[in-house]
Amino acid sequence: MPTYEYHCEKCQVIFEIVQSMAEHERGKVVCPHCQSKQVVQQFSRFFAKTSKKS
Repeated sequence: MPTYEYHCEKCQVIFEIVQSMAEHERGKVVCPHCQSKQVVQQFSRFFAKTSKKS
């Protein structure tokens, strides 16, 4: 499952959440630090793991 990075606009905490695509589309993310719903998704890097050696 993908990991999404969010920024809380209320307490300024940046946090990550592992969500399924369906959970992410619902968009009901709450800050784990202050329980605020004022969160914005951040653009972040991604990591792809393949079975072939580079």
